Amino acid sequence: MIFLCMGYFNAEKMDARPKNEIDAVMEECQPHLKEFYNSGKVMLDAGLEKETKCLQRVNGKVRVMDGPFTETKELIGSVFLIEAEDMEEAIQIALLHPTTQVSSGEEFGWRIEIRPVHYFKKNE
Repeated sequence: MIFLCMGYFNAEKMDARPKNEIDAVMEECQPHLKEFYNSGKVMLDAGLEKETKCLQRVNGKVRVMDGPFTETKELIGSVFLIEAEDMEEAIQIALLHPTTQVSSGEEFGWRIEIRPVHYFKKNE
């Protein structure tokens, strides 16, 4: 089964910190990412930029709008796809990700949302 995991963060809190401090936190993530990748269950891992666009069909025309679109200070900063037998295994794999391993992430509101993916076709 395929699971989409979305990593959230509080952009306001992270943007308030000096770049060298954020770089140090990101460096702290590296050994955890290595373990995460070594699980053999990660299909894709990608960081996301803050720029967001939304395409929506309204009255027969497609509109392009700027985002983000939620009334929150949280943004999705990363996404990853993992393969697991069930939600319990997906949780165990996601627990290897730096979001849950790096203590500094707590102050930046890091969290992961896990969702099963249906109708996903692998490229072979």
